[in-house]
Amino acid sequence: MPSEGVRHVTYAASFALIVALIALDVAEDALSGGDALHLGLETVAMAIAALGGGAAVRSWLGARRDAAEATARAAQLGAEAERWRQEAAQALAGLGAAIDQQFERWALTAAEREVALLLLKGFSTQRIGELRQTSDRTVRQQARAVYAKAGLAGRAELAAFFLEDLLLPQ
Repeated sequence: MPSEGVRHVTYAASFALIVALIALDVAEDALSGGDALHLGLETVAMAIAALGGGAAVRSWLGARRDAAEATARAAQLGAEAERWRQEAAQALAGLGAAIDQQFERWALTAAEREVALLLLKGFSTQRIGELRQTSDRTVRQQARAVYAKAGLAGRAELAAFFLEDLLLPQ
């Protein structure tokens, strides 16, 4: 299927060809003494074809302008997204370091730290077991150890401990 631009150019070229053919016919009829009504009708047909060609060209130019604007907007959004990713990476690195420091204060083992982090990310104990290649039961025991060392009642309190003071910027 041809592109939108090719379609517009094809329409404009077709209308231009129709205008040229009608103009040749009008010129021939005028030279051979054709009647005024016939010449008038062919001239109107030629004008309509010219208007159609003009509309096709305007549509094509509008589509090109719209595509250029969309490309510029996409580039702008891409730049904004990259800037946000860089800013967020800095903030997340700081948050990650703070979480790690808290895990140290709670004296979590390496396995308990990994389980705690995956719990904070929202993984189920079954999925954590799959990721760590341990049983669901082992993950539940490690999670209980995390909650006990932290003095928390469960996953919701663990998440709240780290997220409760995070507020959206005003």
